[in-house]
Amino acid sequence: MQAFTVHPGLVAPMDRENVDTDAIIPKQFLKSIQRSGFGPNLFDEWRYLDKGEPGQDPAARKPNPDFVLNQPRYQGASILLARKNFGCGSSREHAPWALEQYGFRALIAPSYADIFFNNCFKNGILPIVLPESAVARLFDEVAAFPGYRLTIDLPRQVVMKPDGSEIAFEVQPFRKYCLVNGFDDIGLTLRHAEKIKAFEAERLARMPWLAQRML
Repeated sequence: MQAFTVHPGLVAPMDRENVDTDAIIPKQFLKSIQRSGFGPNLFDEWRYLDKGEPGQDPAARKPNPDFVLNQPRYQGASILLARKNFGCGSSREHAPWALEQYGFRALIAPSYADIFFNNCFKNGILPIVLPESAVARLFDEVAAFPGYRLTIDLPRQVVMKPDGSEIAFEVQPFRKYCLVNGFDDIGLTLRHAEKIKAFEAERLARMPWLAQRML
């Protein structure tokens, strides 16, 4: 997965509490077994006026002009500002897939649902937890200043604001290590690829019958 070190980005505000995973990526899009193509259907029921189904051409649909991600000032946003309990509901991993494939690299909220929070780290998204008061100030600043951008420095664990001030955040050391190095679960395992090959070769030398095929 893509490594995360220092990320500057435009901020989009999702001013709703308890945004669940069915809102992030509705259930009809879970039919796909591919891990790609979910970005156009992120927040589908809020983002479009017509009902979405897999395989539709996004360009032929009717966007909701009132939805935040359809507003010109937030086009190209890569940091999503949210309220508490973001990502609640079912445990579908498609939710962080859709967020990442839309272009979001980081989330900022007072709290997240546990499974969603864990899935974000496994898919290259940094979910930052800040106090509600700090998040509320960021919402005010995003509303007041079009083109509002933040820079997120994961190695230093700070969110840098346009005025130069910084907000510190906590992140578990192992999760930080994985994001900074771009390691998902498979990547972590592949660090030991040579040891795995050596083990398999030694095992087959001792037990060659394991290489035989069942007829």
